[in-house]
Amino acid sequence: MQKAGFIGLGIMGNPLAANLLKNGVQLAAFTRSGVPAELTGAGATACDSPAAVAEKADVIFIMVPDTPDVERVLFGENGVASKLKSGQIVVDMSSISPIATREFAAKVREKGADYLDAPVSGGEVGAKAASLTIMVGGAQATFDKVKPLFDMMGKNISLIGEVGAGQVCKVANQVIVAATIEAVGEALLLASKAGVDAEKVRTALMGGFASSRILEVHGERMTKRTFNPGFRIELHQKDLNLALATAQSLGVALPNTATCMQLFNSCAANGGKGWDHSGMVRALEIMANHEIGQDKK
Repeated sequence: MQKAGFIGLGIMGNPLAANLLKNGVQLAAFTRSGVPAELTGAGATACDSPAAVAEKADVIFIMVPDTPDVERVLFGENGVASKLKSGQIVVDMSSISPIATREFAAKVREKGADYLDAPVSGGEVGAKAASLTIMVGGAQATFDKVKPLFDMMGKNISLIGEVGAGQVCKVANQVIVAATIEAVGEALLLASKAGVDAEKVRTALMGGFASSRILEVHGERMTKRTFNPGFRIELHQKDLNLALATAQSLGVALPNTATCMQLFNSCAANGGKGWDHSGMVRALEIMANHEIGQDKK
């Protein structure tokens, strides 16, 4: 079994690291706030820096919020790159810029190590259940080496293409997710404003062509008013910024993505950057002067 390292133990990283430990992986870990006791109790070795993780691991996983965070983990003071050796593999599971990803991979390869970008979809629930979708960019041989570890964290694991392709796939995923949340929000808000029980509408629609995982999970969040994350709006804002910046560089128009970004911005302006991204519906409700379920209060 390969020795693994995990850097970044937040909402997603913590359960992913736990799943590696459950499968008998020898794990070194680091996070700025300190490695949680449940991980050290399960056998993880707590490290005091990303460099210390790199000294103890064959495969180093990173799961942090944004592009500058990945850069700091890799190339900052006591960063992973300072201790990389030939044959090691860096796997970035964060959702960051595809362009920066390719730059980071080139620097890592200068150290003789290999690099995969492997962003995920499925949220905290999928991380805990080891059922994530994992979208990977990199060389086939490198992917094959890490695949047994990916299998401990996810169910739908795909090599999309060369380095950066995983991040492009994740950006595309986030475009679809945001647009679908917006559509579900509009539909349930319309039903509620018309005096119809939005939860009964959601349940009925789940049996037809409009059915989706977002209607099922996030539609229920909207009707039950449960907006604790989950996946925070501020993180989806970051992902849509990546989508829009990438689109601009390619000369592609993403009008609905831009609209969703503005709705997220409205939520953030009203104190909602930490809401679950299903809370986008609150921006629609503000414009309609109506809250889903308001007619039942």
